Amino acid sequence: MKKTIFILLFLCVYTQVSGQDLMEILDEETPENKEYVSAAFKGTRIINGHSIENRKKGVLEFLISHRFGRINDGIDELFGLDDSNIRFALEYAFTDDLMLGIGRSSFEKTYDGFAKYKLLKQATGKEPFPLSVSLFGSVAWKTLKDYEPEDKPDFSDRLFYATQVLIARKFNENLSLQLSPTYVHRNTVTIDADPHDIFAIGTGGRYKLSKRVSVNAEYFYTINPLKSVDTKNAFALSVDIETGGHVFQLMVSNAITMIEKAFITETTDDFFKGDIHFGFNISRAFQIGNKRRKTPEEDEKEW
Repeated sequence: MKKTIFILLFLCVYTQVSGQDLMEILDEETPENKEYVSAAFKGTRIINGHSIENRKKGVLEFLISHRFGRINDGIDELFGLDDSNIRFALEYAFTDDLMLGIGRSSFEKTYDGFAKYKLLKQATGKEPFPLSVSLFGSVAWKTLKDYEPEDKPDFSDRLFYATQVLIARKFNENLSLQLSPTYVHRNTVTIDADPHDIFAIGTGGRYKLSKRVSVNAEYFYTINPLKSVDTKNAFALSVDIETGGHVFQLMVSNAITMIEKAFITETTDDFFKGDIHFGFNISRAFQIGNKRRKTPEEDEKEW
């Protein structure tokens, strides 16, 4: 009986000591402070659609987006280079979490504005969180005069709205994925059968090939598409190259437009039947105000 009691006491003490040692090991391996994960994507766009990323506070970004005609138009159209659609935009980060932007597209002479707010941030350490979540909202105003003078639409009739929840995770230094539930509202429609409210699911990803180069992919599935035109789901592939203050994206896509209401709900070309548009995004960031200089280790960590 005494031997049994002695053995039980020994096991209790051993278990307590071992448990304390294990907790000490875990504490040593876990960072003391929460660390936010950065640079899931290098730019504010995956390709056509917005990424989870914002610019840092005080950064003004000038963005030029260009899409050419269909490559399968052949040599007579110089494989699409004779036709093009362009968008200019200015985007400013008021805080690390809030960014506003305005733009103008040659397609339908459309003006657009957006706001993007980072609601949750992926983190590691003692209080880890597995995802980053941003809220995105935009409004677009079509100014193309494609109507008869006596049938001029009201200002509100030419407005379109888009709302997205951007959900992303950086799995490691090379791989990041994003899911983008999307809602688009059209104040007016072409025919009664067209929905005013369109829902879509976007997916996108980035894989880093080197410190300055990555490949991206993006796909939007429209749940209830327009009935008046034969629309297709938007698909795109790109190579991203970072050179200092520039991020340069070379891409191919079946979408010739660059704002949410258009490329998600109005794309009519079929990527897998050869209706492919070559294009690019190029951005230049300007720091407004003082900026803390990054260490080489911090710059490398972002990539």
